[in-house]
Amino acid sequence: MTTVLLIRHGMTDAVGQRIVGWTPGVLLNELGNRQAAALGSELARVKLDAVVSSPLERAALTAQAIASPHGIEVTHRDGLGEVRFGEWTGQTLKQLKNDERWRRWNTLRSCGRAPGGESMLDTQRRMFDELSRVREAHPDGTVALVSHADAIRALLVYLLGMSMDVFLRVRIDPASVSIVRISDWSLEVAGINLSATGLAAHLAPNPLMEH
Repeated sequence: MTTVLLIRHGMTDAVGQRIVGWTPGVLLNELGNRQAAALGSELARVKLDAVVSSPLERAALTAQAIASPHGIEVTHRDGLGEVRFGEWTGQTLKQLKNDERWRRWNTLRSCGRAPGGESMLDTQRRMFDELSRVREAHPDGTVALVSHADAIRALLVYLLGMSMDVFLRVRIDPASVSIVRISDWSLEVAGINLSATGLAAHLAPNPLMEH
């Protein structure tokens, strides 16, 4: 059985304010650094076989805090990166609320595409490919995948059999952890949007997954 920890990067000054997408140089703020340290401390109690991260700095810094106690090197994968928002990159949420394309995209994410960017289905597909890759590489291991809110939501709604159009109902906070377990015969979403506090307790194996 493979246990996958889907981890959103820690807080930045842009969260809830503007769309940064793949903009370079967006770093964790003071709170984000504390959140990353808390994740690293909590997950030091768990045997991690690999830590794989989006290449964007805010995710890579979070991943490094998780990997350091284990003495393992972070692998960076574009497939775990943020949604490519195209023309919306750099705009504030206040600016976007008057954009009819933005309102329509948030209502019908299954059919829309960010102008000059990618669709949520594109994001979902590459996130699933990353999940499949770590399942194949670590069939009996535990792997941390550090990514971004919308990318994690896109994967989770697929695994839960939900429409992309309701994906905003899934809350993914900064530095939160969602747990997915995959065996040869089953898949379980064992937790969504968990905080670092007491996280290790949620990682106890489910005996039903072994059958």
